[in-house]
Amino acid sequence: MKTAIIISKKDKAGMNIYENLKDLKNVFLMEEDSIDCDKVEEADSYIFATKHQSVSGKPSLLVHVPGNFGKAEYGGESKKLCKSSRYLKDSYLLLKKLNKNENYEVSVESVHHGPYLDKEVMFIELGSNEKDWGNKEEGELISKVIKKILKKIKKYKTVIVLGGGHYNVVANKILERTEYDISFICPKHYLEELDEEMMKQMLEKSHNKVEKIVLDYKGLGKSKRKVLDLLEKMGLEWVKSKELLTTS
Repeated sequence: MKTAIIISKKDKAGMNIYENLKDLKNVFLMEEDSIDCDKVEEADSYIFATKHQSVSGKPSLLVHVPGNFGKAEYGGESKKLCKSSRYLKDSYLLLKKLNKNENYEVSVESVHHGPYLDKEVMFIELGSNEKDWGNKEEGELISKVIKKILKKIKKYKTVIVLGGGHYNVVANKILERTEYDISFICPKHYLEELDEEMMKQMLEKSHNKVEKIVLDYKGLGKSKRKVLDLLEKMGLEWVKSKELLTTS
């Protein structure tokens, strides 16, 4: 499988990470912002190494799959998801293992922003402000993770997570404590956009067959009834995250 690493020349964190990836032949520098890179080198899967920006400015090491459950406000296409990435779990676990700086939080994010590519795509991000984007140690750490996952990854059973926050605590626990990988995360604030078509997209675009739908039951908010009715209508079995974490 050919995997291309995409880095925007405009991205300070991306170029920081690139300093330790120059020896790889499958790294491609782009003129556009990462979220707008919908015309890229032909490959089977993509890893975007980028900055992460947040209001809190909290130092972070993050992974996620791109896509839009609703309107495309930051690249990509409205109500279109990229295929999920087989690299996500191992990337997350390696970030946790190799990170020695306690100030940096490691997390998986829910699905958000562009670009839209009909291939497996993962973003791996360094955040969350100018100082962090230029942090040489953390940039090197991310480059090490990328090199390691390109050499070897494990195969896991796969689940979809519904509910919870953008920085998804339940998903983090699943990745750390269970044998399951995660293809897609639809957080509480996007559940109103979740319909049969989007659910089908998640199932069809998962990199592995989906074994379970996992609900952050308390994190479904006002959309709980809607989600339960949708899953029943589609004949999809689900499990509460608490039960999965207890039995795994």
